[in-house]
This record gives sequence, C-alpha cells and structure tokens, in this order.
Amino acid sequence: MSYLLNAVPVLAVDDLDQAIAFYQHRLGFDLAWTWGEPATVAAVVRDDVEVNLARRGANGSRGASSVYLRLTDVDEFYAECQRRGASLAGPPQDQPYGMREFSLIDSSGNKLSFGEAVVE
Repeated sequence: MSYLLNAVPVLAVDDLDQAIAFYQHRLGFDLAWTWGEPATVAAVVRDDVEVNLARRGANGSRGASSVYLRLTDVDEFYAECQRRGASLAGPPQDQPYGMREFSLIDSSGNKLSFGEAVVE
C-alpha cells in the first residue's frame, strides 16, 4: 500500500537567483540544492518545509501551479491511479537526481508529480 509522506509546492519564478535570495535573506530559508546548468530549479528549506522554485518556462512549466508529492511505493500508486481512470503521461521512471516518479495534469491544468527516493 502506498503512503503519501509530504507535499512540496513548486513555485514558478521569473528570476531564480533573485527568488533564492528572497527566501534566504527575507524568510530565513537555506538553499538545499539546485538542478541544471545553469540552474532552472532549486529547493529552499526551513525546518521541515521544502519549497521548490522553478524558472518560469523551464522543465515543461507553463506557469500553472504544481506540487511534488513524496510517497512510498510510487509504482503501486501509479497502478491505483490507472485503475481509477486518471490520465497519466507515462509510467514511473528513475530520474538522475535519485527519485522514481511520474506526473499527471489535473482537470484544472495543474501538474502533480509523485515520487519516492530510489534505493540503491
């Protein structure tokens, strides 16, 4: 049985460096990681909260809202979504950043991504 662990909002930003600086200096977050060269996505954290910042237009972002949901047994949850008739972009895949994930677009155009850490 899959179990949802937490949700990570993904906020579209116009200037990634400026957004990181805002979260660090104005809100007291720490930079956890960046992705891409040059970076197109970053994570900032404070306490138990993670917020992802994605450069608008990067990684398929169209500016709609999105959320990354961490869970256990992503393959089982994918199969459940299939049984329930969800329109899915494709099956879970291992990503180079250490997550196994899949995504879908909800009825309002929001992107939901579901993933779990790949255990090596």
